[in-house]
Amino acid sequence: MQKVVIGSKNPVKIECVRRAFKTCFSDQGFEFVGVGAASNVSDQPMSEEETRTGAHNRAKNSMAELSGAEYYVGVEGGLDNLDDQLYAFAWIVIYSSNGKIGESRTSTFTLPEAVTKLIHEGVELGHADDQVFGRVNSKQGNGAVGLLTKDIVDRTTYYEQAVTLALTRPE
Repeated sequence: MQKVVIGSKNPVKIECVRRAFKTCFSDQGFEFVGVGAASNVSDQPMSEEETRTGAHNRAKNSMAELSGAEYYVGVEGGLDNLDDQLYAFAWIVIYSSNGKIGESRTSTFTLPEAVTKLIHEGVELGHADDQVFGRVNSKQGNGAVGLLTKDIVDRTTYYEQAVTLALTRPE
């Protein structure tokens, strides 16, 4: 059985990786382990570059946490400003034991003005969502994307496609 280490203990991030691997490698068995790997970036990454760096760092740091796996996955959500709008997205990075690295990014969506205002005041996206939408710990549930789409797209499904795309490289 192959081991996949995810650089997070967030159940959403673990589940999106599990789903993508099971779909891409339906004939293989995997063990999925989440570890508390540091991103070494801001708690709320505020650029494309910082978010991508955070995903790489989570994958690399998960190797230090638990060696001997076939795959190490970093998932990092981030934000970026464009034309006075705040956009949300995530980067996925997968390191394989054969030395290949796969990367992908989710689709992008704009955040509501009330959420954007809180973020500009220094509040992390998940906490801003909880305040604006009256939720608790939404980042370990449906996330901003689920709240805004009324769960047509939840956070797990949103990340899953990008994990699948990142797997096109590190076979």
